[in-house]
Amino acid sequence: MADIYQIYGQDAHDMTVKLLEASDAIRLVPSGGSVALKPNLVVAGTPENGATTHAGVLSGCIAYFRDHGVNDISVIEGSWVGDETMRAMRRAGYDKVCEQYGVPFYDLKKDQTRRIKTAIGNIDICARALDAGLLVDLPVLKGHCQTVMTCALKNLKGCLPDREKRRFHTLGLQKPIAALGAALKPRLIVVDSICGDLDFEEGGTPVQTNRMYLGTDAVQLDAYGRTLMGLSPEEVPYIELAEQYGGGSARWSESDIIALNKPSDAAGYPKPRGTVAGLTKNVHEKQACSACFAALVRALHATRCGQEDIYIGQGWQGKTLDGLGIGKCCRGAAECVMGCPPTAEAIAKRLEALRWG
Repeated sequence: MADIYQIYGQDAHDMTVKLLEASDAIRLVPSGGSVALKPNLVVAGTPENGATTHAGVLSGCIAYFRDHGVNDISVIEGSWVGDETMRAMRRAGYDKVCEQYGVPFYDLKKDQTRRIKTAIGNIDICARALDAGLLVDLPVLKGHCQTVMTCALKNLKGCLPDREKRRFHTLGLQKPIAALGAALKPRLIVVDSICGDLDFEEGGTPVQTNRMYLGTDAVQLDAYGRTLMGLSPEEVPYIELAEQYGGGSARWSESDIIALNKPSDAAGYPKPRGTVAGLTKNVHEKQACSACFAALVRALHATRCGQEDIYIGQGWQGKTLDGLGIGKCCRGAAECVMGCPPTAEAIAKRLEALRWG
């Protein structure tokens, strides 16, 4: 199993550089090879809305690879069918990053393609993605209305021409996403989980996690992200399918996580709004770290449980609480899900157990 480097904070540029430095990412670039950065620009929306990769992730990658002698760097992406890639890139602030660093942005909707044999048949893939010395996958961990979640594997769908994107939907998405991940197989993935949307790829209900993580196996990172979102393998089957097709390993353990700092190093969770506020109406929050609070929100959304009083945050340390405590700060509660932070999966299991007694 590969290492997963993880960091908490709000400065996407700084967090990205630190992840790349800690993992010695330059070793993955072939001598004289190019680097192609593939963010998530599914729609013309702001990163703060939970839909697209933060511009700081791009600038952090560019700064790191430039400092290590790589000059052939580009940003490549094709937004979803029905939206204009260049409009989306400007909305996300990528035009300013590309101008600042003198890095070209290529709209993959206009790119040439090559037909690649995969586990489910031939798939036409954009040439710039195939020809990159190092393809760097920069997804957002977020919900999706059809596949429940989207992260590293599904982000590769932006490396397809629109005709293939449409065909993927006729094929049911699960198998083609898995097959594409095994065929394209990015060797470096930096996941933007700062504020991914709760359940919709277009954004609108962001959940402030203030987390980013990095690895070299897209299948493993998606399996980890699925746990962070409190989802089961049955809900996101394309991850295990990608493993079967040779895309990587869906296995990970806590020993694989290399933490560069603690959740408390990031700012506390902001006041929840809208959907998130509805999910957390019975939550008593005092000085909660964003990673811990986000895990609770994901679990509440996944289970639709949470009628009992729930306590979360450093402000409850040392207190006796009549209800469910989230994280080691609330170990004084009648019931507690331990961890710092606990995963959404662990919280969801406890919520389900309390529901059924």
